[in-house]
Amino acid sequence: MSIPGVRSGHRNVRNLPYDEHGKRDWSVSLFGCFADMGTCCLATWCPCLAHAKNRRRLDHLNRHNAPDPRRNRILPSEEGMMYLFLEVACDMGWILQIATRRNIRERYSIDGSNFSDFMVPFCCPQCDIVQSSRELALEEEACTQGDGHGEITIQGESASAGSSTDATKETSVPAASSA
Repeated sequence: MSIPGVRSGHRNVRNLPYDEHGKRDWSVSLFGCFADMGTCCLATWCPCLAHAKNRRRLDHLNRHNAPDPRRNRILPSEEGMMYLFLEVACDMGWILQIATRRNIRERYSIDGSNFSDFMVPFCCPQCDIVQSSRELALEEEACTQGDGHGEITIQGESASAGSSTDATKETSVPAASSA
């Protein structure tokens, strides 16, 4: 389904269908956090760094429409320090994840609401960080494929929406051409 004004290409690598409102589902499940154990562990034991990394990657994509060349590095930042302060002071670092989740949802035309943007980080901040990271990674990987005709390997996810697969299995997904 093609909807005027809705971006696809690198922002919908899996070519998930859009609904009548121009929205789609997340590319990866909220509870698929174990498919990316590195981010899962970082989000569990040091969420301030994991969140700051996601925020930096999202900001870079928004400003440059290209992946952050330092996307795989964990760097200290003001966002991370603010998260750490809120987490230590009142166990509420997850509040910063609300805006990041909303921005990712808007960038990729993902279905959701302000309520879901609040509840997901509140109930499971680690799952939110991993889901956000994996959504960003899909665009970053697609952008680095050059002309967009290569294949992207996504660990632990199936190429087709709705099918299940073993979390250790790797599948190949054709990269979307830039639109």
